[in-house]
Amino acid sequence: MSANSFDARSTLQVGDESYEIFRLDKVEGSARLPYSLKVLLENLLRTEDGANITADHIRALGGWDSQAQPSQEIQFTPARVIMQDFTGVPCVVDLATMREAVKELGGDPAKINPLAPAELVIDHSVIADKFGTNEAFAQNVELEYGRNRERYQFLRWGQTAFDEFKVVPPGTGIVHQVNIEHLARTVMVRGGQAYPDTLVGTDSHTTMVNGLGVLGWGVGGIEAEAAMLGQPVSMLIPRVVGFKLTGELTPGTTATDLVLTITEMLRKHGVVGKFVEFYGEGVAATSLANRATIGNMSPEFGSTAAIFPIDDETIKYLKLTGRSEQQLALVEAYAKEQGLWLDPKAEPDFSEKLELDLSTVVPSIAGPKRPQDRIVLAGAAEQFKQDVRNYVDSVDEAGQESFPASDAPAVAPNGAPSNPVTVTAPDGSTYEIDHGAVTVAAITSCTNTSNPYVMVAAALVAKKAVEKGLTRKPWVKTTLAPGSKVVTDYFDKAGLTPYLDKVGFNLVGYGCTTCIGNSGPLPEEVSKAVNDHDLAVTSVLSGNRNFEGRINPDVKMNYLASPPLVVAYAIAGSMKVDITRDALGTDQDGNPVYLKDIWPSEAEVNDVVANAIGEDMFSKSYSDVFAGDAQWQALPIPTGNTFEWDPESTYVRKPPYFEGMTMETTPVSDISGARVLAKLGDSVTTDHISPAGAIKADTPAGKYLTEHGVERRDFNSYGSRRGNHEVMIRGTFANIRLRNQIAPGTEGGYTRDFTQEGGPVSFIYDASQNYQAAGIPLVVLAGKEYGSGSSRDWAAKGTALLGVKAVIAESYERIHRSNLIGMGVLPLQFPEGASAQSLGLTGEETFSITGVTELNEGTTPRTVKVTSDTGVEFDAVVRIDTPGEADYYRNGGIMQYVLRSLIRK
Repeated sequence: MSANSFDARSTLQVGDESYEIFRLDKVEGSARLPYSLKVLLENLLRTEDGANITADHIRALGGWDSQAQPSQEIQFTPARVIMQDFTGVPCVVDLATMREAVKELGGDPAKINPLAPAELVIDHSVIADKFGTNEAFAQNVELEYGRNRERYQFLRWGQTAFDEFKVVPPGTGIVHQVNIEHLARTVMVRGGQAYPDTLVGTDSHTTMVNGLGVLGWGVGGIEAEAAMLGQPVSMLIPRVVGFKLTGELTPGTTATDLVLTITEMLRKHGVVGKFVEFYGEGVAATSLANRATIGNMSPEFGSTAAIFPIDDETIKYLKLTGRSEQQLALVEAYAKEQGLWLDPKAEPDFSEKLELDLSTVVPSIAGPKRPQDRIVLAGAAEQFKQDVRNYVDSVDEAGQESFPASDAPAVAPNGAPSNPVTVTAPDGSTYEIDHGAVTVAAITSCTNTSNPYVMVAAALVAKKAVEKGLTRKPWVKTTLAPGSKVVTDYFDKAGLTPYLDKVGFNLVGYGCTTCIGNSGPLPEEVSKAVNDHDLAVTSVLSGNRNFEGRINPDVKMNYLASPPLVVAYAIAGSMKVDITRDALGTDQDGNPVYLKDIWPSEAEVNDVVANAIGEDMFSKSYSDVFAGDAQWQALPIPTGNTFEWDPESTYVRKPPYFEGMTMETTPVSDISGARVLAKLGDSVTTDHISPAGAIKADTPAGKYLTEHGVERRDFNSYGSRRGNHEVMIRGTFANIRLRNQIAPGTEGGYTRDFTQEGGPVSFIYDASQNYQAAGIPLVVLAGKEYGSGSSRDWAAKGTALLGVKAVIAESYERIHRSNLIGMGVLPLQFPEGASAQSLGLTGEETFSITGVTELNEGTTPRTVKVTSDTGVEFDAVVRIDTPGEADYYRNGGIMQYVLRSLIRK
């Protein structure tokens, strides 16, 4: 019950229903707040308990100074938690382990139970092994069940063992699309109260739901577990960046072009740790689908959230997707009553402001390795010519040929490095591929597959291409992986499916696939040609991530593009083709066919969307969404409120986090005699740190699986084995594109092991085991934006289990810094303007870190002293940013803190 210090408790009547609400207008200053902070203010009013959430916190938020730097801590209590299976399985593993730990410490295991609705969507496990046939979907689902049977049984057990925990089975859709189309409430109703729907999710793209006016963001699995168990999320009242939209998109541009433009603008402006909120008359002209696409890319900007207020467009979308009439009425009435309804003319108080005229957006792609690196489509071929030089061995880092001209490879007429290779297909035909060949063209990811306008545009490009006699090039792996079954329903209704199939975009699954590295293998002959001749081939995907090594191990350069452009590039077959000017191919009469010849008009797209998509499709698709198919229902599951661990399992194992834990905390200590496990550069992402993608046989993880009797063909991906800590720690810092500066000349999970004479190059896992056996603590040195990318809890869990006690970086992205603390790892920051390089650190030093013990006195030191055995000394900034984070660190991590708190209740 709320302490209700502001007398904010009131009643809202909607039709025949009456709801308890907490009125924002009872707090002085609330009217001028941005939408997102109004949602946080309601959260505090409703959860005020006089201890963790006080009247002073509420007054501080009401009196928010938009220009101040964040300093006021508040406790945000999300209404619900959403998970996908890669990050969700470890959450359920940890909950199951916590139940046993509670029992061992003399508590009641039933206390470990979600206190807020927790929903998990299985969407990250399907791999696009099969493609280009009508049987691809069924075959991939069969393979998925075969590989993931143990995990799925475990999740089915969780669905029965835990209250408030629901699972959307495989083959249904992508978590964020299922969220906006079905799970999101916009206004939550629970226990007679109505309040804004808020959430945290175990995937950074949880922010897609911001397009529906729902405040939520991605957190590590560790934080999500705490939220499920009733722990509020500790945060500082953020700065809010107002992003004004004016005008309208011009014909020929898409939501993808818009979001890549916004990503570039906001990444350049700097929004890490901030909320972004869209306002202005251009918002009203932005469809809900486009809003969701923009919200989805919030992690690519670096912002915590990227939200749109509620308006008529929100209601229209909720109606289309099958929400009840009462729910629609409630959302509208509640938003208007609380000042949460969009006023296009309003200018709320913002910390910073940007503006974009939508009419200035032009067709764009992004790449070859970061979402914020936007390239105007008309200049893409020319930009590729420059960028490919960084990926071809024949040129050095300055772009100069690195060997005598007589030995240099051929250079194409356009100036790009060239190394044409003839490939023989299984049917005996031959073709030629070169640097820049598009080997993966994937319509994938919730970012765009939730948007019917770009999906229909892609299908119409395919239709017009087929009518002109065009199809994909034979070396292109083409895949279609929508975010929900509604997409294929409206393709079928519009008669567009056969055209997508003829261009090779057959359905491969309802899941994330290519965007998260589940692109599956390239055709054997293509893969062999690429690897034998070290070709810098490319992927083009309609996703949100294109980091190095993420999409496919054979593919060096990756480009984000709208679904219709994905189809166009599949037909063109190469990034060297300027698709805005060059012919994509020839028609039946030998005439050149250009992109403009097959690009649909805005009217054509709108006509299909209007006539092929209806409320009945959503109602039908989601009528029994948690039930699953016959395969899911037939899975045998154990019973009981504690899990029966299988000692032979290579998928789900009991982790060691609570071994030896007592009810009393162990005082934190300074760090001495530490060695450097990895010295890393700028923009090292959680994809570089966390195990992801395929497991190679000659790696520590591959050797572990082989030793446990797993055949190479059954290795599956790291993501699918996230419930087995033994596999995951062996894959931490093992990304094939990781460059550890301690081991120059290597790529991948290598370091130098100074427990051995001379410090030979070693696998990071093997060196870690030797260091831990010798009692030597470890540190990581890093550059700017350390930990950017997905909210991968294993980037922090793996770091901790490898024996890393502290990370010293130039700057951090929000989620990973928080997750490090959640696993008991100390995040430190170099002094302003300093770096490992400027301080002359090589990574061969031994380090001591003193001043950490001040945390035992209940305060957080601003800096600690770092000294090396080579005489380097500096004061590192302690990046424990809130008192709540300090409590987690003192307890050895967030899970230990929660466990002790629940037992003491």
